[in-house]
Amino acid sequence: MSSGGMLYGGDEIGALVFDLGHHSLRVGYAQEDTPKAEIPAVVGIGEENCNNTVGTTNIATGTNKIEPMDIDDKKQDNNITQSKPKYYIDTTILHVPRPGMEVVSYMKEGMIEDWDHFEKVLDYTYSKIIQSDAEFHPVLFSEAPWNIRSKREKLTEIMFEKYNVPAYFLVKNAVLAAFANGRATGIVVDSGATHTSAVPVQDGFVLTQAIVKSPLGGDYITMQCRQLLQDNDIDLSPAYMIGSKEVVKDHEKPRWVKKKGLPEVTKSWQNYMVKKLVQDFQASSLQISETPYDEKIVSTIPAVQYEFPTGYHQDFASERFRIPEALFDPSMVQMRGGMVGNTMLGVGHIVTTSVGMCDVDVRPALYGSVVVTGGNSFIQGFPERLNRDLSMRIPSSMRLKLISANGCAERRFGAWIGGSILASIGTFQQMWISSQEYEESGKSQVERKCP
Repeated sequence: MSSGGMLYGGDEIGALVFDLGHHSLRVGYAQEDTPKAEIPAVVGIGEENCNNTVGTTNIATGTNKIEPMDIDDKKQDNNITQSKPKYYIDTTILHVPRPGMEVVSYMKEGMIEDWDHFEKVLDYTYSKIIQSDAEFHPVLFSEAPWNIRSKREKLTEIMFEKYNVPAYFLVKNAVLAAFANGRATGIVVDSGATHTSAVPVQDGFVLTQAIVKSPLGGDYITMQCRQLLQDNDIDLSPAYMIGSKEVVKDHEKPRWVKKKGLPEVTKSWQNYMVKKLVQDFQASSLQISETPYDEKIVSTIPAVQYEFPTGYHQDFASERFRIPEALFDPSMVQMRGGMVGNTMLGVGHIVTTSVGMCDVDVRPALYGSVVVTGGNSFIQGFPERLNRDLSMRIPSSMRLKLISANGCAERRFGAWIGGSILASIGTFQQMWISSQEYEESGKSQVERKCP
């Protein structure tokens, strides 16, 4: 493109930023403070006649009807018409009960696993969220620091070949989270859905040899919460099932009536809705102790009451501290299937191990900028506990500074905000991979230009 790099960024065309995580996809325009939409990283797949549209509104378009992304392909095979499935995307549409609709994730360990389903979400994003053609917008994508070359090249190929974007760039999400907090060097502690990781960043580049990961993340916490609630014989019927309910006293059995006319839903969709309920309990009730878990100490802290969709409510005391403690002390891990907690590292240990694998000269700068991000960092007490654990682990000569954005949006959308900032900086405009460069050099350009 002869008109130069500055054509691509900022105000001229409106670059888009896509921050892809295991839990959701955040998308919006560069220079904005927050993403335009956050779309769950799952798709609903239903048969063509799966059209129960009871009581919902399409948030993305503002219309009072369901508009699932359905690609109405039909295969002709020996004169028999085989209908392809319909795809249901985004929170409001996914939460409507439909007969036979399965819910599947297209992500695995923070990387794209099912490209067909991912493309369905991209189609939805451009048509319903952005409401513009992809060819008019440069695109900056975030990626997991451990993303592999084949997946990086595949995404590059899809964006240029299928979506005809004018320019494209791929950045590690840890680098973007650091940028969002005004840092080019630091260690990014990301506690997300599938894992908790420590990723050292130096001058805007990830030190890949020193990345340390633990399989303990939000999904483990959710699983433990669900087990706790089931052990307490608590009815986990999601809100969509409740037709009416009565007010009951503490610990009194709930009295509710099931909504009439509900379709027969799949196990995957029911599990998805129950998981949403458990995650709400998780966000409302859990807390991390400022010091290592001690039953005597936490028993003196007031209990928290939670009311379930059925109307049942109960106080939760020490258990709301015990479950998330596993993030910092894996010996607390209770798992079926043989995962031994003692073989894993707590959050503080992950950080010190990662820094210890870096050059001695860069360690002070890393400890001086510990950036906290990811969904689990919202658990009350998480940053304070990490600060305490690190203070006791690092050499006294090191200055420790924990950077944990106070605002909900800043921490939740950290990587997206970093991408929004980066894509609007004037000096970045020469960094884009242009469509012309792609035509000349192909998908391998991403390895050369996007470290």
